Amino acid sequence: MERIIKSVDYDYLEMKRIIDAMCCRNPVIECFSIGKSCAGRDITALKIPSSGQYVLFTAAFHGSEHITTNILLMFIEEFCDAYQKNRSLCGINVKKALGNRGVIFVPRVNPDGCEISIRGALGCGKDAGRIFKLCQGDFTHYNANLRGVDINHNFDAGWKELRELERKEGVFGPASTRYGGEKPHSEPETQAIVNLCRENDICHAVALHAQGEVIYWSYNELQDKRSKQMAEIMAATSGYALDVPMGLAVGGGFKDWFIKEFRRPGFTVEVGRGKNPLPINDTFKIYAKLCEMLTITAIM
Repeated sequence: MERIIKSVDYDYLEMKRIIDAMCCRNPVIECFSIGKSCAGRDITALKIPSSGQYVLFTAAFHGSEHITTNILLMFIEEFCDAYQKNRSLCGINVKKALGNRGVIFVPRVNPDGCEISIRGALGCGKDAGRIFKLCQGDFTHYNANLRGVDINHNFDAGWKELRELERKEGVFGPASTRYGGEKPHSEPETQAIVNLCRENDICHAVALHAQGEVIYWSYNELQDKRSKQMAEIMAATSGYALDVPMGLAVGGGFKDWFIKEFRRPGFTVEVGRGKNPLPINDTFKIYAKLCEMLTITAIM
């Protein structure tokens, strides 16, 4: 199979073109929008349809972590090709292993933040001046959405406690990172993911972040009893370590909300090592280490 996905930074329009090309090659994929970003960009989802439950994979909650979009797109490309051709991926016949389960992928939860990190002032549109002030001119490391809200601090799971920690760290309003918004689920990007989960029977969910090569799997002892065992399998097949978040990494995140809301397994996978944004040339190296883990997670 000739790869469509390359180790290049995809801005919003190029990502849409790439996704269209993937869907043309793999008719099994259904492509749809789950909502709009603050700037009106589609938050695109791809789906292998099912009459039963779904596994959910998400990526790029933070602008500077846009490499996770490429990694998830690489997995979608290989996984869907194997499914369509009824062949194996990482030694697993994925179509047979999935049975009546489907998979939903959201490669870029925060398209505005990624556009800002990738394209700088050009990615901000008419808001370039305001964003310049929020990030003090450092567009590359921008994590928040267009309104300066950190999407992974905006979910309704320990949000009030996290807000107090943000204030202790000097975060009182819109910023390039770590501001959780005026209230939980205030942002359209957050609402899009929440609605997606409530409208579909999601058996477990994975969020790709960068960096650290660790897997977070618990939240306030609310996790499903299967979560630890699943996380151990994910760790064994990726070489990543299991870990417990601390400080401002606790609460407010998608994984935390999913566990709290549904009492089902939710995972945050911090891919790669280094400083965000990770070098885009590391994409294939990171993906090669994760392919088996992602495949097994889809069928667990």
